[in-house]
Amino acid sequence: MKRKLRFLWVTAFIFFLSLLLMFLFNQLYFFASLVGNLHPVVGYVVFGAGTGIFCAFLFSIIALWRSPSGPTFPDNESSPSYDAYMQHLARLQPTHPAHPEPLTAKRDQRWLLSNHKLLETDAMNITKEAATKNFFIGAFAQNTSYGTTTSLMNNVKLVWRIYKLHRRGHYGRDILDLYRFTYESLPLSDFQKDELPSHIKPIIQSSFSNTLATLLPGGNLLTPFFMNFFLAGSTNTYLTCLTGIISTHYCQSLSEEDKAEIVRQSQFEASFMLKEVVKECNPILSKTISNAVKKAGMESLDNVQTPSSGSSGLAQDIVSHLAQSLKNIIRENVESEKGKP
Repeated sequence: MKRKLRFLWVTAFIFFLSLLLMFLFNQLYFFASLVGNLHPVVGYVVFGAGTGIFCAFLFSIIALWRSPSGPTFPDNESSPSYDAYMQHLARLQPTHPAHPEPLTAKRDQRWLLSNHKLLETDAMNITKEAATKNFFIGAFAQNTSYGTTTSLMNNVKLVWRIYKLHRRGHYGRDILDLYRFTYESLPLSDFQKDELPSHIKPIIQSSFSNTLATLLPGGNLLTPFFMNFFLAGSTNTYLTCLTGIISTHYCQSLSEEDKAEIVRQSQFEASFMLKEVVKECNPILSKTISNAVKKAGMESLDNVQTPSSGSSGLAQDIVSHLAQSLKNIIRENVESEKGKP
């Protein structure tokens, strides 16, 4: 079935490409004929120039799409093409500014691994930055089209930034292979129930790392409500961490054995990065939600009527006095928190 679908897509692509080429050349020939009414030589010149421009454009697309030819990607370190591919990859990579041997002409395995370590540090910083953004997007815009689209675009930009970090030249086929491998390695891209516990465990652990009852007003009564924010933000962050780490390891892989270990190693590293991001973001989110709840509570208490001067409506007077007292307590707490450095 898969082979038939691929054949169908290739046939359809060739068919529509042929129609497009026939339309373009027909329009070019028609324009050259109009110009040729002035002088026959001018018509030939226009037709030849148009054909040359089109061919140059086509060759530019092909050059942008195809990466430079190199050795066969090795299966393991003992493969005959391993050393040749390693040197080929070293030529494609930009030299990190902090590399101890930036001007050396001999880029051997030691040079490449040192460069990988420095590039990996930059890639992890970029990933952590994107994961922090997506934490708050997931927390406040959970289950909305805006939140999903924004998080997706941040992840797409993240993969592109990591690719630019590891390659001097940019080629369409390489970046497409990177996007495809990263997407297929993420949870639920190919649904397998036995993989879910390994992904859910770090999310739950990071979300429950703080005692929400001590961070948020209302204690256990509001904890389930606030946990939705933390879980949504942690899930978004975990996927972003996985995206960045998988992309980094893919760009630095030297053999098929390295690719086979990417997903397992990335899950392990993503769980640690997730805990770091959540540890930094949880206090900010908790304080923000806490202040919002207090402010909303004060505005709700403002709607309670003030006590009457008469003796009637004793129950209403008690409620009004209680509302005024609660409002004063909340205001004092908010002012004291604002006064803290």
